[in-house]
Amino acid sequence: MPPEHTKPLRHVHETPRGAADPPAAGAPPADPVAGPAPAPAPIRMPGHRGVDPPTLLTAHGCWYPSADPTGEHVAFICDRAGVPQLWSGPARGVEVHVLDGDPDPVTEVSWSPDGRWIAYTSAPGGGEHTRVLVVRPDGTGRQVLAGAEPGSSAHLGCWTRDGTALAITVAQPSPARSEHAGPGHLRQDAEGATPADGRAPGSAWSGRGGPATLLEGGAAQQPVRRDAAPSVLEAGRSPASGAPVADLGPARSGGLAAYLVDPDGAAAPVLLFAEEGAASLRVCDMSADGRFALVRRGPRGRREALVLDTASGRTTFALHVADGDPWIGRFSADARTLWLRSDAEREFAALLRVRLDEEGRSQGLSVGAEREESALDLLSVPDHGRWAVLAWNAHGATELESLRLHPLRTDSTDGALGPGHHPTLPHEVVTRIAPLERGGLFAALSGSRRRPGIWELDEALVPARTAWSARDEDAVPPGRPPVRPVPLRCEARDGLVLGGWYYRAPEQDPGRPAPCVIHLHGGPEEQERPVFSPLYHELLGRGLDVFAPDVRGSSGWGRSFVDADLGAGRFAAIDDVADCAAHVVSLGYADPLRLGVMGRSYGGYLTMASLVWHPDLFRAGVAVCGMSDFATFFAGTEPWIAQSAAAKYGHPQHDRELLRALSPMSRIDQLRAPVLAVHGEHDTNVPPTESEQFVRAARDRGVPARQLMLRNEGHEFLRADNRRLYRRTAADWLEQHLSPAP
Repeated sequence: MPPEHTKPLRHVHETPRGAADPPAAGAPPADPVAGPAPAPAPIRMPGHRGVDPPTLLTAHGCWYPSADPTGEHVAFICDRAGVPQLWSGPARGVEVHVLDGDPDPVTEVSWSPDGRWIAYTSAPGGGEHTRVLVVRPDGTGRQVLAGAEPGSSAHLGCWTRDGTALAITVAQPSPARSEHAGPGHLRQDAEGATPADGRAPGSAWSGRGGPATLLEGGAAQQPVRRDAAPSVLEAGRSPASGAPVADLGPARSGGLAAYLVDPDGAAAPVLLFAEEGAASLRVCDMSADGRFALVRRGPRGRREALVLDTASGRTTFALHVADGDPWIGRFSADARTLWLRSDAEREFAALLRVRLDEEGRSQGLSVGAEREESALDLLSVPDHGRWAVLAWNAHGATELESLRLHPLRTDSTDGALGPGHHPTLPHEVVTRIAPLERGGLFAALSGSRRRPGIWELDEALVPARTAWSARDEDAVPPGRPPVRPVPLRCEARDGLVLGGWYYRAPEQDPGRPAPCVIHLHGGPEEQERPVFSPLYHELLGRGLDVFAPDVRGSSGWGRSFVDADLGAGRFAAIDDVADCAAHVVSLGYADPLRLGVMGRSYGGYLTMASLVWHPDLFRAGVAVCGMSDFATFFAGTEPWIAQSAAAKYGHPQHDRELLRALSPMSRIDQLRAPVLAVHGEHDTNVPPTESEQFVRAARDRGVPARQLMLRNEGHEFLRADNRRLYRRTAADWLEQHLSPAP
């Protein structure tokens, strides 16, 4: 399947050390006409402070494990001090310590294969712009590798197999002269002309064949080829200079660029791959010899796996891959087999096996493992490639499987799969897998009645909870029994079958309808899963039931279900919310006169939309970080987010009328129910103005409305005090308005 590149690509070359100097304070961003922004320059930071922060949360969470090469020590994220921070300690001990005591939330962790560094991503101020740091396992040598410059952002890629270099993706800021110049930072071409077809001037955004059709692919462009380039960084020396990259013309909108960075500073950064105006970009794996890189790119719903020949700059293979976890696959030890988590030409993601020749070209593709009606959520393969761990999504719950991967035989070009293990898990959902070279793994688990914790599974996949994870009995506040939800299926008005989970408040009279809150997840491609939700338990403790459905557009139910809300299909997704409410009323669970609706991100948008499309159905709403007007959203969000959003909602110019009709602000006169809007002050994904204008318009029309702005938070709420304030404020609002009339 050929790649569908819609933006100019730039490939491997050495970045001179002089070009790596960060701009002076207050300087404008690098001119993108000159190509990708300067390579990241490491900045030394104070090491581990020597004193662990006080434990504020007895019922804390631990997640995102990454083990050292021996498997005896684990780095992980823990919020016991009230904010997600980087911690580390012995796998079977109790004395764990914080490695970064800064208050900036940590989001990803990766221990280097040689054991010398721990890399992680943090979010300064809790905002959306992240940076990549490394620290020694003893807490010394801490430095920012990328994302330190104002306005920049960076996230983790993979380590090289020898651990001498780390792949990092850097977001290049848009030039100041074009920032917010129209919807989604859409740029004008050199003459400032607007094409007659209504597409963005000078852009290569995907077009549509009409307001109710799916997005069509743009014209394919072949990747730029280079005749010579260094392959990977080698410890102790800088790679030789390669030939200059071919002229690709002006790059006016910024973009994403992936570099190989040596944390020891012995070698200059190497540019692996760059894409102008990219929606996403991550280096997921490097072959053992460094010749090939596995790259994930593309907007939501159109993700693509690329095999990049780092020596020639050629893209040798491309295939559609599933949304969800960004770590999409791995090369075998000899790079002759590529294992991918993909839903190409199928409804549910499966384990695909790609046979590669010596040049990295596909010699055949086959299914390694698949399940009917279940998608492959997580794929993890150790460096030696002898076995893999698969996490299958069975309608929201996880089924874990370990498979033996036999090496290629001399008389065959295909790899074989051996029988695997199927363990019984103590929690419903696996969120992260960290395999060990010696066998066994660490897994981050979460359940509806348990805090997120890290468990060690031996070679037979028998689980044992780590001593530093919170105990199950600490999961919910004293006096509140944990609630296990029950799965529900209901039918939308057009016949589409929807799924979800219903939480019944403790001590609720089973024969009596109760006040109920319809909670809508984000995405829209996320899925409601039975994981522990302090918000749900707060609502349940107030005597409010919760129904958390998967409306069309959600993942976990197949690609057709995910795509069912594209274009004008989003009107049906709004109706799904009303149909779900009607279903729980018909079952006798919910009181039709005491229904509330709430959600975050896309769920916040659906909350506002449901309140204005079905004004007499809900008595109150809580919209969290939601989009109220697509025109202002595209004008204010990050450019790479706008790229992905266009693939889901519509092009802000070509589909202007459709987006206007789908915007809750276009029907604000229909709003009747009181609404609470919640937002993080540093949210650049969905700017806070989206909540502000909805609340202001509601008040202008005499509808009770309030806004809660959370300090030092972005699109995700990561600090314990803010999360607590959000939960209690939302529960107070809903309890007040869903209480029976006096």
